[in-house]
Amino acid sequence: MKIAVIGYSGSGKSTMSRQLGRVYNLPVLHLDTAQFLTDWQERDTEEAQAIVNKFLENNGWVIDGNYRKFYLERRISEADKIVFFNFNRLTCFLQAYERYKAYKGKTRPDMANGCNEKLDYEFIKWLLISGRNKEQRIYFKKIIEKYPQKMIILTNRRQAEEYFNSIINQKVILDSLKER
Repeated sequence: MKIAVIGYSGSGKSTMSRQLGRVYNLPVLHLDTAQFLTDWQERDTEEAQAIVNKFLENNGWVIDGNYRKFYLERRISEADKIVFFNFNRLTCFLQAYERYKAYKGKTRPDMANGCNEKLDYEFIKWLLISGRNKEQRIYFKKIIEKYPQKMIILTNRRQAEEYFNSIINQKVILDSLKER
């Protein structure tokens, strides 16, 4: 199985990606780990693309992130499921703030080593304005229109929890059928 997890910053993509990787026993790639080196330095684009390209060769995967330069069309077209976190900006900001409090001065598990959690003006602006511009909304809309049969659109935490619980329940049922 191949799962692409996309959506707005702070919505919970990385958490869901880790959970899906555990449930389905799939490798997980957080695209931020390809994009960044220590201390938020950007990795050379060709080097980062090589990391993503190699990961795409796996038979199954979960990939977390929106970066278009990292084989977006291939990731989306190869994915069996596309989970889109379409949370509102206030929820994303509040979740990013909670994440900041939890990881302040530390690197979270879905980030490149040495990229300590931060909540600076630039990131707040991205969460609330820049990351939600018209171009970004159109980008997500085109994916939804092109791949409606694969889309799982989550608009709030309750839906995300229900979706994940449904995955767990399906897995339990399938596992019990295999045991028979």
